[in-house]
Amino acid sequence: MSFFVLVDEQSARDLQSYLVRAKRLDPEGLVKLTAFGTVLAAYVAPIFAVGLMDESPTIIGLRTSELSQDAEIDTMVPIQSILDRLAKLFEDGVTEFVVEIPPSSHRAAWAGISAPRSGWLEVDAIKEQELTEIARAGIKEIQDTLPTSVGGPIAARIRSEIWGRGIAAHTKVPTGAAFVLAGLGFMTEGELVSIYEADRWVRLSTDFGHVLARQ
Repeated sequence: MSFFVLVDEQSARDLQSYLVRAKRLDPEGLVKLTAFGTVLAAYVAPIFAVGLMDESPTIIGLRTSELSQDAEIDTMVPIQSILDRLAKLFEDGVTEFVVEIPPSSHRAAWAGISAPRSGWLEVDAIKEQELTEIARAGIKEIQDTLPTSVGGPIAARIRSEIWGRGIAAHTKVPTGAAFVLAGLGFMTEGELVSIYEADRWVRLSTDFGHVLARQ
């Protein structure tokens, strides 16, 4: 199927907001779209390994949207391509939110890494304030550690060390998961964020979305 139909304008706005934030974290990023029925899953990966020598964690954001009709989709496209189509719908003032999916031959290493669909066990919870501070501290550490002249493998190694480090209170949750959860706008002030585990994966979940990371 080369299109999907969102249930209403609010769903379209929510998807747009999510993808805008995802693109801010990864300007050249891709989004993996899957649907089997009336639920669209949009996956992004602001942090992932880009080569054999890159030890960065794989950290994936997931937000779902309700569709007004069944769809069968499994594709990967540039985030910007979906943002362009959503913007056009709002400009045209439509009442039916049909989003055309562009032809795609895009691939990314993280797209082949599948988190479990079942078997998740809630193991803990962590305060939003703590996750927000961890994300801010990680950003500051990267800024303080990376000279502006450093790039390539050295920069990648430093980022992977910082974002792959277990957070102090919950060592199975990488610091980068807090960064992605905050960056995608999945938290509300003062809430308690649930932590789940399954196989070698850990998941942070709120009402706005999920962040999955390989342990």
